Amino acid sequence: MGGAVVDDGAPAVKAPDGGWGWAVLVGCFVITGFSYAFPKAVSVFFKELIREYGVGYSDTAWISSILLAMLYGTGPLCSVLVNRYGCRPVMMVGGLFASLGMILASFATSILHIYLCTGVITGLGLALNFQPSLIMLNRYFSEKRPLANGLAAAGSPVALCCLSPLGQVLQHQYGWRGGFLILGGLLLNCCACGALMRPLLPPPKSQDVEKKEEEEPKKPPAAKKRLLDFSVFKDRGFLIYTIAASVMVLGLFVPPVFVVSYAKELGNEDTKSALLLTILGFVDIFARPTSGLIAGTKWVRPRCVYMFSFAMIFNGCTDIIGSQATTYSGLVVFCIFFGISYGMVGALQFEVLMAIVGTEKFSSAIGLVLLMEAIAVLVGPPGAGRLLDKTHNYKYVFGLAGCEVVLSAIIIAVGNCLCIKKKPQEPQAKLEMVAKYTEKERLNREKPDSHQ
Repeated sequence: MGGAVVDDGAPAVKAPDGGWGWAVLVGCFVITGFSYAFPKAVSVFFKELIREYGVGYSDTAWISSILLAMLYGTGPLCSVLVNRYGCRPVMMVGGLFASLGMILASFATSILHIYLCTGVITGLGLALNFQPSLIMLNRYFSEKRPLANGLAAAGSPVALCCLSPLGQVLQHQYGWRGGFLILGGLLLNCCACGALMRPLLPPPKSQDVEKKEEEEPKKPPAAKKRLLDFSVFKDRGFLIYTIAASVMVLGLFVPPVFVVSYAKELGNEDTKSALLLTILGFVDIFARPTSGLIAGTKWVRPRCVYMFSFAMIFNGCTDIIGSQATTYSGLVVFCIFFGISYGMVGALQFEVLMAIVGTEKFSSAIGLVLLMEAIAVLVGPPGAGRLLDKTHNYKYVFGLAGCEVVLSAIIIAVGNCLCIKKKPQEPQAKLEMVAKYTEKERLNREKPDSHQ
């Protein structure tokens, strides 16, 4: 469920909307894929880790949770580093961290070592790549930015289709230690993607312009922009959205983490079980752009919050119904519908946030929302794993996840009716419409005079 980071960039530099920007887009596509697919794909190693260290499902689920929590919770740190050193150095260092974490984890002697190496170090490395890559993408694209962001977001399901079966093959051929080592080497590609992030330079100034600037009196330096604008918490709509999103995240990531183990528990082969994540990711690839196209239509866009609520209800009900699956075919059907609903949620969540807070405060709002969601991400899968250890039944795990997502849909739908729609901006919008109507009437009155 990746988000777009809004970056103002230098005012004198115009976004090229192409050129080298397509190379930046490729790098962002790869980084987005690694960042969001890796925490899910690493779940194929959980069963071997349980055998190796004699731990429970809740213990191994902490690996994915820590990875996601680092990705969500280190937004302010990434912003500070990018503002201080620039995107390219931060991304290249982040690529080294991501690779180093997996390589060190291959030599782990306890599950705690894997938490530290795979969860913290690799998670931090992926975070240092994800946010700067989106900043650079938004600097290189302006008019084509929606297309660029949509293509970059597709990296998540594409990578999930590839990394999950790859991890299963690596585990079968080289064991989980060899698999971690090879995946660590694969993450070095983040450094190559970081090298693609060439900073945009302002156009060279002519001698006449330089002379004019020297003659003009120097303007006082502009005030620095705040890293985070906490005034968004005064917006009731933002508070409702944040609460709903946090509840949603408690259950949203649970099925992708546990569906492979669920299939293995039903007696299916390891490779066949891992194929479920590939099916889920393949459906997600088409669900995201399709949902974006539908949400952009004139009739749906003003009601985008309700489409988002429907997507969450669809996702939650899919979890609840899918919890009754007892065959591999049933899990395949579950993954198809989950992929559709998961793609809808991923395509709409930040569009709804922008509609609530506006474009000015979106960059601060998304960082604060991700910080709040990080807590839920850290609790969700391990809590589901603990429930599985107690009940030894996946029905309760998937059912609880579905109820949490449905509850979040109810929160934001009811909140939209009571609070979000009643915003102080509405009178301003009416005044603007009146002004436009007055201007149109004035032009109509002047039009006959022009023929005289």
